[in-house]
Amino acid sequence: QVQLVESGGGSVQASGSLTLSCAASGYTYSTHCMGWFRQAPGKEREGVAAIDYDGTTSYADSVKGRFTISQDNAKNTLYLQMSDLKPEDAAVYYCATDQRIMTAFQALGVLSTGGMDYWGKGTLVTISS
Repeated sequence: QVQLVESGGGSVQASGSLTLSCAASGYTYSTHCMGWFRQAPGKEREGVAAIDYDGTTSYADSVKGRFTISQDNAKNTLYLQMSDLKPEDAAVYYCATDQRIMTAFQALGVLSTGGMDYWGKGTLVTISS
């Protein structure tokens, strides 16, 4: 059974940095596309970043240049390095994966619509100004 467990959330000051992790198990990690989406109260779900099986990445315009998605296949772990955080980045962040083979760009769209097969319980990021 696929399990995704996020960690690393917390409270950080605006312009600060934070790195989220997602431990994955229960499937052939290296052949799947993975990504992060976020959900803030009163806001629509937003696909933040995605990475496909060959390491190609895609980002939402709102985080481009500030966030970096990466994966460690040996550890079956997905990361999201976040820097220059802004108050509007505050949200619950979820990692997700899908059994379909897709590009990172395609996955970013699927993340925004909630169409990924699996996702974790999320980790909360709060930003203080």
